Amino acid sequence: MPSSRKHPSKAAAQLDIEAGAIAPEKLKAEFPTLRLPVTPPFPPMEAKSVPSIPVGEEWQYEPKWDGFRCLAFRDGNKVALQSKSGQPLGRYFPELTQMFLELTPTQFVLDGEIIIEREGRLSFDDLLMRIHPAESRIRRLSQEAPATFLAFDLLVDAQNISLLERSLKRRRNKLEGFLKFAIPMKNTRLRDRIQLSPATTSYATATAWMRDLAGAGFDGVVAKLLNEPYHSSDRAAMQKIKRAKTADCVVGGFRWAAKGGQVGSLLLGLYDDDGLLHHVGFTSGFRADERQELKLILKPYMGGSGFTGRAPGGPSRWSTARSGEWERLDPKLVCEVQYDHFSGDRFRHGARFLRWRPDKAPAKCAFDQVRIAPANFTEVMKAA
Repeated sequence: MPSSRKHPSKAAAQLDIEAGAIAPEKLKAEFPTLRLPVTPPFPPMEAKSVPSIPVGEEWQYEPKWDGFRCLAFRDGNKVALQSKSGQPLGRYFPELTQMFLELTPTQFVLDGEIIIEREGRLSFDDLLMRIHPAESRIRRLSQEAPATFLAFDLLVDAQNISLLERSLKRRRNKLEGFLKFAIPMKNTRLRDRIQLSPATTSYATATAWMRDLAGAGFDGVVAKLLNEPYHSSDRAAMQKIKRAKTADCVVGGFRWAAKGGQVGSLLLGLYDDDGLLHHVGFTSGFRADERQELKLILKPYMGGSGFTGRAPGGPSRWSTARSGEWERLDPKLVCEVQYDHFSGDRFRHGARFLRWRPDKAPAKCAFDQVRIAPANFTEVMKAA
């Protein structure tokens, strides 16, 4: 991992509720025309949430990093960085664009994660600060806290050949050889910025990662089937096991605070298989200054369609102080929340707001995040 750095300035470290509060569609821009067998926007392979690490020789385990998923395309002097939701990321990470241009191969497509390391751990807040319209700010931050790309898959090799139909085992071997060839041995700066993400077939190693690496920004474990091809846009060959229960939700509305004309709580929604957005709970607990910022953030989305499935009801039966009135929003904003229990198609208690997710498309915020299949207790105990 890159060496630790001190905070560049107090202002840069002063994060607020506004950072990253951008609808994914606002990131839309044109991709360059590329002469590659895989071109953007290309749907990346996705993961199914499961409660425990799967056991068996058919699995490869990788760290789940706390960053932005990214596909990196290069064709000659053209580089395109694509988010998980299919939007361009290149303007927000100019230092990575330059790094990819310095690699020896002139044509390739990589799948990986953009991370920013600060003082020995990964900082998602620093990633969110990059999603900003001011190019001058982006340039400054790219120098103060440069990003790193952790590569974990190779979709197009240096000969401009698609590897999508090859097994993960073969793609991983190709990836390891690609990076050894792509980065000049003496270029330590480039090796710090573009790295190979670890992988193992050892269940014991994967469980040790889950247990020991949280302090460095380790978000969980990803398990992939070794003999499967690249599953663009589906979850058939990859599973993810998070350290904490979190979900990405659409903000379909909000309730006003009892006093002061400020936002009291955000109303959370998830999509079902029919494309209906259902109310599943709320997140609150914002400070007074954050509530004022939320009011400005939500204003452009007020008066939208709100929830198209189950909508919020009246006042909570546990609190007579909470207003039953709520405001509909255009369902464009996505936030990540942490929760303890999900039952009866809703969060049992209020969820805790973690951060905005401008890199996540609202339509991808579905119930499959919280409806997790039970673990195979026998298999887990055999491997323990």
